[in-house]
Amino acid sequence: MQKEIIVIIGGPGTGKSTIIDGLVADGYCCYPEISRQVTLEAQKQGIEQLFLEKPLLFSEKLLEGRIKQFENAKQEPSEVVFIDRGIPDVVAYMDYIGDDYPDHFKTACEECKYSKIFLLPPWEEIYMSDGERYENFEQAKTIYSHLVETYRKYGYELIEVPKDTVSNRILYILDKI
Repeated sequence: MQKEIIVIIGGPGTGKSTIIDGLVADGYCCYPEISRQVTLEAQKQGIEQLFLEKPLLFSEKLLEGRIKQFENAKQEPSEVVFIDRGIPDVVAYMDYIGDDYPDHFKTACEECKYSKIFLLPPWEEIYMSDGERYENFEQAKTIYSHLVETYRKYGYELIEVPKDTVSNRILYILDKI
């Protein structure tokens, strides 16, 4: 069987990390979202919101981490690896804020190709903001649109995961692979 590197995407607060946690509990190989880690590391250095204060530096760190996740996923002994957000997310967020970014961002999107992309739609009933998630729900919907546009631009077919219980969403994803 060919290695499946599967990405779960969606705007903020759509349940990505909860689904990843459920897949981990079920014994699947999963890589977590790294933006919180990047944010927390910057906060330790006195930068409260790196994405807001230095978006290009934040995005460079994310891109580097997501490329590393992709390369590591290729080496995993598991036939299926799930990742919370992918490389094109970095481009989508930079487009969302309207900032320019170097060409190597686009090159990474073209060279690191995932097997499948599962898309979680905006879901106001489960949306919550916290210390690392600064967007309101309206902004989350706009980010969702940028994600859809960006992933399609790089040739991905997006599989939308219905709003349902966590276990049913996981079953839906597993059924599609």
